[in-house]
Amino acid sequence: MLELLYWLDLFGVIVFAFSGALMAGRYQLDPFGVVVLSAVTAIGGGTIRDVILQTPVFWVENPVYLYVILATAVLTIIFIRCPKRIPKRFLLVSDAFGLALFAVLGTEKALSLGAAVPVAIVMGTMSAVAGGMIRDVLCNVIPMILRKEIYATAAILGGTLYTLLLYFDLPQHIAIIGSILGALSLRLAAIYWRVTLPAFDIIEQEESK
Repeated sequence: MLELLYWLDLFGVIVFAFSGALMAGRYQLDPFGVVVLSAVTAIGGGTIRDVILQTPVFWVENPVYLYVILATAVLTIIFIRCPKRIPKRFLLVSDAFGLALFAVLGTEKALSLGAAVPVAIVMGTMSAVAGGMIRDVLCNVIPMILRKEIYATAAILGGTLYTLLLYFDLPQHIAIIGSILGALSLRLAAIYWRVTLPAFDIIEQEESK
């Protein structure tokens, strides 16, 4: 089981690092900028989670994550030379995979450290969205979590599904795969059909003179 979690975590890091590299290409950053954006996207959320849970930060304990991020960034630069020609949905879809993986794996880690269920779901959501938030802020873009996108909602669904499936005594590997698929399905459906949450919109009236 631990081996499955490890490989899923590495896959999530690769997907998020790729997402960060694509964003860097869109804004024409230099190679160092590509690596930085890949890194903050891939490990930003997990770092904040581990600090809050007062557990050793995962990439400090295992530097393999850093090598994977660097390799992903370099390979993206080499093989994808024209990021502007990549459909916008390609970035959104790659980000969706990372979101679903980290939402569930973050929840699982928090539960394994003894966190209460609501706290674990929050930690899972933070693992999934904080890296992308840092990425967007560095690119001077309003973070996706603050827009109408069904983004954090999908992460919350993933963490909630995982805790519910465990509550009903399903095997852990089935709970993990099922909740990842649930979060991913919601996010991909929102992207495909362009479903969004209602926006809070205030129209200010001009003061009469």
